[in-house]
Amino acid sequence: MSSYSAIGSGSAHSSDSGRGRRRKAKDSNFAGQASWFSSNVNLLNTIVGAGTLAMPLAMSHMGILLGTFVIVWSGMTAAFGLYLQSRCARYLDRGSSSFFALSQMTYPNAAVIFDAAIAIKCFGVGVSYLIIIGDLMPGVVRGFNEAADNIPFMVDRHFWVTVFMLVVIPLSFLRRLDSLKYTSIIALTSISYLVVLVVFHFFKGDTMADRGVIRVLQWAGPVQTLQSFPVIVFAYTCHQNMFSIINEISDNSPRHITSVIFASIGSAASVYVLVAITGYLSFGNNVAGNIVGMYIPSIASTIAKAAIVVLVMFSYPLQVHPCRASIDAVLKWRPNSFKGSRNSPNSSPARTAPLLAGSSAQPPARNDQIGELRFALITTTIVILSYTAAMTVSSLDKVLAYVGSTGSTSISFILPGLFYYKISAPDSIHHQRLTKEDDDDQSGSDEEDGGQRGGATQWRKTILRKLSLALAIYGIFVMVLCLGTNVFFAGGGGH
Repeated sequence: MSSYSAIGSGSAHSSDSGRGRRRKAKDSNFAGQASWFSSNVNLLNTIVGAGTLAMPLAMSHMGILLGTFVIVWSGMTAAFGLYLQSRCARYLDRGSSSFFALSQMTYPNAAVIFDAAIAIKCFGVGVSYLIIIGDLMPGVVRGFNEAADNIPFMVDRHFWVTVFMLVVIPLSFLRRLDSLKYTSIIALTSISYLVVLVVFHFFKGDTMADRGVIRVLQWAGPVQTLQSFPVIVFAYTCHQNMFSIINEISDNSPRHITSVIFASIGSAASVYVLVAITGYLSFGNNVAGNIVGMYIPSIASTIAKAAIVVLVMFSYPLQVHPCRASIDAVLKWRPNSFKGSRNSPNSSPARTAPLLAGSSAQPPARNDQIGELRFALITTTIVILSYTAAMTVSSLDKVLAYVGSTGSTSISFILPGLFYYKISAPDSIHHQRLTKEDDDDQSGSDEEDGGQRGGATQWRKTILRKLSLALAIYGIFVMVLCLGTNVFFAGGGGH
């Protein structure tokens, strides 16, 4: 005779099997091929980047205690935004998840907001890459040739920004860029070397002679702290690639995707805290916005600088590509133009292109291919404006602060929160269709437990919906606060 536990197990297995068959039928036209490791590597590569170099400066403004808390808090809020994206993806067919698809179901005219946020974010990141090149190349040249100072232009940041700009211009005019499968491991290897370099110099103690005062509980003041806050917020921005990860992962179950989110955000937070603390303890309040540029030229530091330069050089065209597509969509956008077909000629470009090599997924057909002249004009404008900004702005942390204040907060907090809050409304037809299957699956078990399981599930959904609205409000608050700080207190930062 079967025990009660065996009966319960069998009932749960039957329910899961029925739910799996229905979900499999819905996803029969698409099958992801990406593994958990591949998805985690790509998402982590999107997160960890230039923001790592500015973490010690942010720590000097906030103090070790507050700085560590802000890094962890920013990671938690970014992870919640990613989680909301994964929840929103359940309302869409497998392989079709995107911000634009969600805007079609929730706020049809909000697609222009998404495309504008993507354009701002990618443009800012591209500018920061050029600034990194200008900051690091003089040190690279000195590391390989001690007499480089005798040739002034060889140690001039403006010269190197111009030289590498000429290199990336042809790459920026390519219509198709599928280099992520090659750059993910290279990027993480470069970041790993950077972390090792910072930690090594900290334990070696060769920077103690130039170290300033260390703040543990104190902070530099509200102005400096608020100026560094956007740097940390921006450092976790990866939400523009999250839907591609969801579309391509082989096991898109909520638990599997959530584990990818926590592993990626957790790894990034660990890197940021480690670099921030060891870098800050190495230089104290004398630390600058680019920690690598402060080390005395040596073979180790020269290799680190050269590796980062090569990485950001080939990453710049990857930022131009989505920026160009988003600007084109914004220029084509008209009010109420999204009420028609999803494949309207004026629709925003679909962003479901595979991130991983070997995926059988194919991007959906698009009717909005940019014309040759329009393509050239938009690309030329992006290149000229980014070059002008990089030649004018010399501080990495200020560039990242402006990016975090605008595009990154929209993509990370505002849009995921608003989309989930709207699409999960009880009176939403999309929400009713999604929950009908779950309600049917749970009806049998609810009869046995007196409806307690269904009540608990509904309670969790209600709390999650309220938290999604809170995240959107938090994003708006962060955007206004950081923009106000950057506008009214520009140049007021310091140690």
